[in-house]
Amino acid sequence: MLARDLEASRQPLACVVVELPIREAGGQLPGWDELEALKASARQRGVRLHMDGARLWECAAHYRKSYAEIAEGFESVYVSVYKGIGALSGALLAGSEDFIANARLWRRRMGGTLYHLSPMVVSAAMRFDERIASMPALYERTLDFAAGLATQPGLRVNPAVPQTNMLHLHFDATADAVLNARDELAVTTRCWLIDGVQPSTVPGWSVSELYVGDRLLQLDNARVLPLFARLCEGMRGA
Repeated sequence: MLARDLEASRQPLACVVVELPIREAGGQLPGWDELEALKASARQRGVRLHMDGARLWECAAHYRKSYAEIAEGFESVYVSVYKGIGALSGALLAGSEDFIANARLWRRRMGGTLYHLSPMVVSAAMRFDERIASMPALYERTLDFAAGLATQPGLRVNPAVPQTNMLHLHFDATADAVLNARDELAVTTRCWLIDGVQPSTVPGWSVSELYVGDRLLQLDNARVLPLFARLCEGMRGA
């Protein structure tokens, strides 16, 4: 979502929802200047911005900005406390006092009020500082890992230079071929490389989402890349 996208829409708009980062695009982010231009365009037009920031925590390392700077200009911000933070469940909504009062009312009307929130609050609070502190290291690990993956035949990384610690892996093989190679590798090496694999929009290709977390942070490329090389060999053989 860029300023030109907003300007191209001439119909009356009550709100514009901006996802940071965009999961379906491999965790991509608009450039900082592009994000600021979008905020300015919305402000000039009188359109309220809402951030779908489920993975906002992963954005700061790329932007090298504080969360307050990223969120400035948005009327409201939603963040997850189980994605990235690793809490049991739950999310937070930030906005003006009047906005939150209205949102709380509609949460009750829509049946979203839980009797006890303590388990979600505690599980988020006990991990929050540690998880936020780890985000820069996870991002740097992602950059290094993506550069290594780019050398594998039959495998492409999107985006080529990751902007968060998540990315998409595009395989020059069908989803079934990749899944079969993954399962065979798991049996022979006891290593699990990827989860779901789906057909991509390119016929014969498939795609999988990869989130770089603590496990990859503890393993260097010398340990992991040969496994992906075997995965690619296996899918080509299939």
